[in-house]
Amino acid sequence: MKIRILIFISVLFVFCSCDDLIDPAIENNRGLEDMYAEAEYAQGILLNAYTRLPGNSWSFNDVATDDAVSNDIANNYLKVATGQWTSNFNPLDQWTNSRAAIQYLNIFLSEAGKVQWAKDEKVSLLFRDRLMGEAYGLRALYMYYLLQAHAGTATNDQLLGVPILLAPETASSNFNVARSSFEDCMKQLYSDVKKATELLPLDFEDASTLPPGYDNLSDYNRVFGQYARQRMSSRIAQVVRAQAALLAASPAFSAGNTTTWDDAAKYAGALLNLNGGVAGIASNGLNWFSDADELKAMGAGVNPPEILWRGDIGDSNNLESDNFPPTLFGKGRVNPTQNLVDAFPMANGYPISAAGSNYDAAKPYDNRDPRLKKFILVNQSTAGVSNSVITTASDGTTNDALNKVGTSTRTGYYMRKLLRQDVNLNPTSINNQRHYKPRMRYTELYLIYAEAANEAWGPTATGTIGFSAYDVVKALRKRAGIVQPDPYLESIKADKTEMRNLIRNERRLELCFEGFRFWDLRRWNSNLNVSADGDKIQGGVHQKITVESRLYKDYMKFGPIPYSEALKFNALLQNKGW
Repeated sequence: MKIRILIFISVLFVFCSCDDLIDPAIENNRGLEDMYAEAEYAQGILLNAYTRLPGNSWSFNDVATDDAVSNDIANNYLKVATGQWTSNFNPLDQWTNSRAAIQYLNIFLSEAGKVQWAKDEKVSLLFRDRLMGEAYGLRALYMYYLLQAHAGTATNDQLLGVPILLAPETASSNFNVARSSFEDCMKQLYSDVKKATELLPLDFEDASTLPPGYDNLSDYNRVFGQYARQRMSSRIAQVVRAQAALLAASPAFSAGNTTTWDDAAKYAGALLNLNGGVAGIASNGLNWFSDADELKAMGAGVNPPEILWRGDIGDSNNLESDNFPPTLFGKGRVNPTQNLVDAFPMANGYPISAAGSNYDAAKPYDNRDPRLKKFILVNQSTAGVSNSVITTASDGTTNDALNKVGTSTRTGYYMRKLLRQDVNLNPTSINNQRHYKPRMRYTELYLIYAEAANEAWGPTATGTIGFSAYDVVKALRKRAGIVQPDPYLESIKADKTEMRNLIRNERRLELCFEGFRFWDLRRWNSNLNVSADGDKIQGGVHQKITVESRLYKDYMKFGPIPYSEALKFNALLQNKGW
């Protein structure tokens, strides 16, 4: 045995360089030239941008608004809401992540034409076009994230966006680049969307007949077929355009660019007509997170009718572990506020403060919009695999009671939306269930249209689209279970201001806990300092309590440029106040 080992070592010395044995070889860092003949490596540069998508995970920045608080004292959004938000501490920052994604996308776009994507030259060109289309769409999306988080009025009183970077940065690049105007950033976003839609199919599905402009059905399906589902498509890129247009047309940004409500309505409306208009609203769209049969049947990148774009499906119980009440072995992290509970109308559609609502303050959860108990766990609701009664009253005897222990609710409510009630966290019988994170839902797109159409044309006008803001709101409230013919909606359908208030409230309800309200309040120029309230129930009597004050300054409708970046680069103007 020893002789064999000595022989092996001798051979090793013969065939190995002495230098490599004494001095380590240079680290195996791969260069750009490696991608030209290796399509998988080249595509990995593009995939880096997919892994950075903020929509891949839940943020729950709702706890920085009047919709929720957290019982986790270390929660960064709690710190933001209570006066600790600075340009040096910004949990909402997208500067580093989105700029890094754009750098990878720019590298990809500059090199993609040199890559051999397939042995067949025609197929290689098809892959090149598709992947470049994805990169343009993703670059538009990251521009939207940057504008949402960092656009604002700088010290020169101009509405600025971010530096527009269209080529890869290298060690010799000039990094001291000024921010472009918000208008120019929007133009660049629209340009990227246009390129994406020219290069990409509406959806990635196998075609049965050859689309115009292509000469081989098999090749077409190989490149643009169903195996590429959940990648950036023309439809998704056009949703990005509608999202960005809504931001640009909103009160906080409208004076600094030329995008109008009419533009936003048309961008969203054209897509909705591809979905069948108002009739395309998914009947089970409220249950996308809890429909066990639908979740079980999903696979191979297929979307249910409510979903435009989503992440991967997987079995887990993380959401439930974080947000179930303590008696269900959860941490109860996200606590809906009384403010949000009060935003749900009565089952007859009237706001609880309106005459004709029949609201009973002594029985505040009776005869309410069904979405209330679907999305929020109220006192004496049942939850979990055993339909356990959850008592949140302050005189309750379990750890679910108001402020009982560190994982108890601070508001008298627990989050129910997003959670699978068939998850069991009991250590003796713990299980997982299927979950996924939607990146885009059709309900969001319908609400974009309703908001923009109402502002552009009024509540009942259809513009060039064929249906109105009123039509959308009526359909969404009918799906929610509001009594028809919805007397409250009928009473305000000629009033643009009241319809605006209703649409904003419907957006608040339909998209709660999905990370929208933080951005919505800012683009609307709404009051950010509404306190987060709760419900203290003692002896069966309900008392509204202030749980957490909000400490925002007026300038905080716009987010900051990172302090370190503004410190390093004098061309980079900071937003006012930061």
